Amino acid sequence: MSVGRIIVAGIGPGSQEDITPAVLDALKISDVVVGYKYYFRFVEDILRPGTLCIDTGMKKERERAEEAFRHAEEGRTVCVISSGDSGIYGMAPLVYEMKKEKQSDIAVEVLPGISAFQKAAALLGAPVGHDFCIISLSDLMTPWERIEKRIIAAASADFVTAVYNPRSNGRYWQLYRLIEIFLKERSPETPVGYVRQAGREEQEVVVTTLGEFDSEEIDMFTVIIIGNSQSYIFDNHNIVTPRGYYRESKTDDVGIGQDIMIRSFRTIESELKKKDIPLDKKWALLHAIHTTADFDMENILYTDEGAVEKLHNQFISGKVKTIVTDVTMVASGIRKGALERLGVEVKCYLHDERVAQLAKDKEITRTQAGIRLVAEEHPDALYVFGNAPTALMELCELIRKKKAHPAGIIAAPVGFVNVRESKHMAKPFKDVPKLIVEGRKGGSNLAATLVNSILTFDDAVQLKPGRDV
Repeated sequence: MSVGRIIVAGIGPGSQEDITPAVLDALKISDVVVGYKYYFRFVEDILRPGTLCIDTGMKKERERAEEAFRHAEEGRTVCVISSGDSGIYGMAPLVYEMKKEKQSDIAVEVLPGISAFQKAAALLGAPVGHDFCIISLSDLMTPWERIEKRIIAAASADFVTAVYNPRSNGRYWQLYRLIEIFLKERSPETPVGYVRQAGREEQEVVVTTLGEFDSEEIDMFTVIIIGNSQSYIFDNHNIVTPRGYYRESKTDDVGIGQDIMIRSFRTIESELKKKDIPLDKKWALLHAIHTTADFDMENILYTDEGAVEKLHNQFISGKVKTIVTDVTMVASGIRKGALERLGVEVKCYLHDERVAQLAKDKEITRTQAGIRLVAEEHPDALYVFGNAPTALMELCELIRKKKAHPAGIIAAPVGFVNVRESKHMAKPFKDVPKLIVEGRKGGSNLAATLVNSILTFDDAVQLKPGRDV
């Protein structure tokens, strides 16, 4: 007796146009075709006359594999068909497991097919342009606890995620839970596309967002694709997930230092927990995290509404020409190129010869004395604090006494004594735009980078920092 064989073939999502030539050839030479009865309507006119067709209902996968081995052991060529790709939630793993169980000598060949998620992705544009994963919500063979762990991992790792078996008559809440988990990790504006009956006459394609997604519109014939943090909707009906060739390409006007900074900012942006924040605050936040590598800045960087943009506009218009710092370390971190471009001066009176005598006479710190002197000469400057809470407290007293009316305040002193209190003292001045690093954290480098975010706010839309690096 001749030796039979089993070909496990993926017939694509439903259209003959999506069946590969190799699978077409396999169907034409097979003596027996085994599959779920619904699939035969897609291939019946391809089969040669006399081909034995063995069709079964749902949940009869093991019976199909048994039939395939029985006929192959009789010397026949058997084609086991799966929709999409036979190796993705298809029959290929089961056939191999049965071959192992039976210790069978029957040769098994797997022919790939176009998966439903690939067809859906093509209909949606290019949503799977970067790292992705596929998750099935069917808990018939996998405990829900394990599925939920996989959902959490995919959402937090920023994978583009395709969802199979999203909903059925008896399984209605799992998809709702998946969306709930994703919304904890991604912006409500994250693109979502879903395709029902991909490649078939009943095909339906919808593009929406994570926040607007309605799980009630989904059935078991639907594939869902959720974009990552870089995905965007194009022309209202396409989803694009950039691979990076355009966004990461350097141009002639970008040096090595700036290129590194641009890529760093994009990495930080992709890892933010809260992405739907105003652009001017996000720009300051990206600078703060880039300088400190501390994502706690998401929780402790406070900005008045529109503060960064308002202060930037005052520098652009020439209304503000002076920045005052409490210590020279802050001044040294402010970009010289940005200062020259905008015609802005930085003043620090800490080493002014008058400061030591005033501090001694009034029994105050030198930084307090410096602020007291500079307020007389530059009362309407942007005041920046990265070290001394006493200096910030001094400015607050001068504002209350109407001896200073600063254009803005950056409050980032660091330490353990009077630090929190000094920041609380600054907050009530509603007419003064403020950026405050709350709590004990702060520092000269952090204060300086917040100034730089203000001076370069016109680069924020393009997410192109480091012009003056």
